Amino acid sequence: MTSLPLLDVQDLKTSFSVRRAGRTLRVPAVDGVSLTLAAGEVLGIVGESGCGKTTVGRSVMRLAKADSGKVLFAGQDVLHAEGADLNQMRIDIRMVFQDPFASLNPRRTIGHSIGEAGDINGAFDSSLERAEKIAASLTAVGLDPSFANRFPHELSGGQRQRVGIARAVLPVPKIVIADEPVSALDVSVQAQVLNLLMDLREDLNLSMIFISHDIGVIGFVSDRVAVMYMGRIVESDDTKALLAAPAHPYTKALMEAIPVVGADRRILPSTQVSEPPSQFQRASGCAYAPRCPLATAECRETAPLLRPLGATGRLVACHNI
Repeated sequence: MTSLPLLDVQDLKTSFSVRRAGRTLRVPAVDGVSLTLAAGEVLGIVGESGCGKTTVGRSVMRLAKADSGKVLFAGQDVLHAEGADLNQMRIDIRMVFQDPFASLNPRRTIGHSIGEAGDINGAFDSSLERAEKIAASLTAVGLDPSFANRFPHELSGGQRQRVGIARAVLPVPKIVIADEPVSALDVSVQAQVLNLLMDLREDLNLSMIFISHDIGVIGFVSDRVAVMYMGRIVESDDTKALLAAPAHPYTKALMEAIPVVGADRRILPSTQVSEPPSQFQRASGCAYAPRCPLATAECRETAPLLRPLGATGRLVACHNI
């Protein structure tokens, strides 16, 4: 008997109100996303800026209000949870934010920021236990326990992101949603933070949703990957299989964007470089059709459904595959 996924997102839709030309418009950020996360798994969500990947994570956390759909955590409804159930879910599902400075209160010490969730939810029996767990959390992310007495402005970007990770794992959650956790860091520091996240995944038995615009980073950290474009998933599969043979033209374009030092890069015939369309001018058919050299009349008129590609386990939303 197949066990239930730890996290099950079904047809999630989230939009935002925007004032434009004197009118209030609803702009869809997430448009019918469905995905699952198994216990101990790392799911990568990749796509360029504005594709809706961060909004998926924030909607799961209820930091952005979903319009419709279901989010089930261990079979429990996240979007309609209240009281003690909601508090427990927010302990079990935690987030590492993209900007490590903006996510920390500049007026609070690092120790206060790390211990805040435990303070709110009664995770500490005494001040001594609190201090010990904060120190252990700092040590786990490679920082000296004395950092608990410092303020965010006294730390480097990499150190602040380590603090963000330490805060996300105290108390220990079941799922960590890492939203572009290394995009604001130097390349050398990125590698350190990625290795840290993978070590914590093993040590704490964490499941993880790793959000990034860099498909190369996704290939390093994730077991499965979902490729998003304009609010929808256009391709999904085991990470190694997808990176070895991308099927959707947009996935191929992302692969072509990976920089290779000293290589003679050639744009594949199935890809092209261009800017994404405006959210206010969404195509009636396939959202990628205006940029896709393979687009046909059917693509411009009818949005493709995410469907299995043979018996491989690959899911692809494309009329031409």
